[in-house]
Amino acid sequence: MKPAAVQLRTLKPGVEVDFDTLYRCTYVQVVRTLWALTGSHAAAEDCAQETFVRAWRAWPRYRPEAPVEAWVYAIAVRVASNWRRSHRLRDVREVLQRLGRPAPEESDPASGAQFGPLAWALRRLPRDDVAMLVLHHLHGYNSIEIAGLVGKPERTVRWRLERSRRQLAELLSAEAPALPQRRAPGVVRV
Repeated sequence: MKPAAVQLRTLKPGVEVDFDTLYRCTYVQVVRTLWALTGSHAAAEDCAQETFVRAWRAWPRYRPEAPVEAWVYAIAVRVASNWRRSHRLRDVREVLQRLGRPAPEESDPASGAQFGPLAWALRRLPRDDVAMLVLHHLHGYNSIEIAGLVGKPERTVRWRLERSRRQLAELLSAEAPALPQRRAPGVVRV
């Protein structure tokens, strides 16, 4: 067992020092999870801040029915979901404001580098399915643990994981838009 996992099991809700330990032990993985869910490193950092603010506020009320890191990931998934919803609305608003004008060309080739084929394909899957894929493949949770985190039956989680894997494989094998072939740091191929 990893030393961090042992350390996380001994945390007591409401204790400030224990929350600091939780933050130090989970921050990097939370950012990686959020990067996979948002497709943007800057958005992942912003969402990670919001995740830990919400976790801090709820820390005195946390009940250790599940591992504490799973609790933090569940908060992160909700924050990413909210971000994606507001981001989609912001994109629509910007398009409506630019109606009649041609879309600006992307002049900086580095600006598209963070969106590799995997991120492109993940953005085309339902957000709940992406969350399940990330929890399973990036964090190693099994379908029973994921079912508890997302509040769905375990059979549904298994079915959606399998369906998402097939869809992801199809998207990645189909002709994707001309995107850089660099992989994002910390993203596991499915």
